Amino acid sequence: MDDVGDRISSGLVHTLLTKVEHLTLALEKASIAEYIELYRKPKRLLFLNFLAGIARGFGLAIGFTVVGAFFLYGLGKLASWNLPVVGEFIAEITRIVQNELARRH
Repeated sequence: MDDVGDRISSGLVHTLLTKVEHLTLALEKASIAEYIELYRKPKRLLFLNFLAGIARGFGLAIGFTVVGAFFLYGLGKLASWNLPVVGEFIAEITRIVQNELARRH
């Protein structure tokens, strides 16, 4: 009986060691140590989050500008086709913008 118990124990220990090695490699790949280091230095965490916020804001502004430019380009193309409903809508927008510009000067 002791021999069977020893084989089970050694097999169990070998399996556990293999699992621990896999877990260690997974933690190294996930850079857990870097995250823990960030929580130990809250000023660095705040600084990195501040930089990330600036990058997101800048990306949002650029993205909105590009999408808005495509929208206005498409609207201009629709206006050039002289479609009755779209042409009237664009003419109304143009008139509103011109009135606002004239009022400000």
